[in-house]
Amino acid sequence: AGAGTRLRPLTYTQPKVLISVAGKPILSFIIEELQQNGITDFIFVIGYLGEKIKEFVEKNYPTLNATFVTQEKREGLGHAIWITRDYVDREKELVIHLGDTIVDVNIKKILAEQYTTLVVKKVDDPRLFGVAEIDSEGFIKKVDEKPLIPKSNMALVGFYFIKETNQLFEALEYNITNNLRSNSEFYLTDAMMVMLAHGIKMKSHKIESWFDVGKKDILLETNALLLRKLGDKAGNKGASENSIIVPPVQIAPGAKIRNSIIGPNVSIGENTEINYSIIKNSIIGSFSKLENVVLHSSLIGSDSLIKGLSQSLNIGDNTEIDLRGEQTN
Repeated sequence: AGAGTRLRPLTYTQPKVLISVAGKPILSFIIEELQQNGITDFIFVIGYLGEKIKEFVEKNYPTLNATFVTQEKREGLGHAIWITRDYVDREKELVIHLGDTIVDVNIKKILAEQYTTLVVKKVDDPRLFGVAEIDSEGFIKKVDEKPLIPKSNMALVGFYFIKETNQLFEALEYNITNNLRSNSEFYLTDAMMVMLAHGIKMKSHKIESWFDVGKKDILLETNALLLRKLGDKAGNKGASENSIIVPPVQIAPGAKIRNSIIGPNVSIGENTEINYSIIKNSIIGSFSKLENVVLHSSLIGSDSLIKGLSQSLNIGDNTEIDLRGEQTN
């Protein structure tokens, strides 16, 4: 339900979960991976530009058993989960997956765990995340959201497998009814501390790869990683003419590449035209047109028009030219 402020201006017109990496919206990777591991019932908590998420899911996954719940006021992750209380079957196990997170994890293994399981990863600066203190057997002792003085460097990565679903909602209910906030929000970690205090055991599951794709640099890094993993399956379904394609690259249907060098690590949306350009490590949206540009580490939205300078030069010996405006003889 977040506004995706760290990815503006892209997120002024579309939710961050619909931004494409490796040729697919982030949300598609999440839905399809969960489906492949047996998840059948989905609840989407939406807010900012939520209607676009609803339209996307209903159009692209028409058979999905999907419910949409709107968080009118963003009051924390715990609150976002609590507002689904009338739609969750509390007798069933629950998976919570943050929408701007891509996690390289064996979901099937986690769903077979005996205990509620929180996926964690070692990070350099745990003050930016929810963190878990873990004992020698891998059980969670404490969870804390963005602590000023962290006692652990194991970050919660946004994937939670809850065995005691009813107890989770009871803990959320208790905190929200009693207005027990942290930093003006109702944290999921606070509800989990209530569960731990009631003797519920939680296991940690450590992973190596996790991407919080709410930031430009990490979004581009994720794009590159997924393209490398997909390899030949990434697919170049567009048309190229007099161009060099340096894999891994994903080119969507209808895209036209002429007289250009594309790659590595580039995703290009459908019906985009690129002429006389050099592009690497970038994501280009659909229905855009790029001409005479050199781009690297860039995010270009859909329906964009970018034109660079086209030069015709007659250069003598021993000349250095800076096309930004300076010339030295």
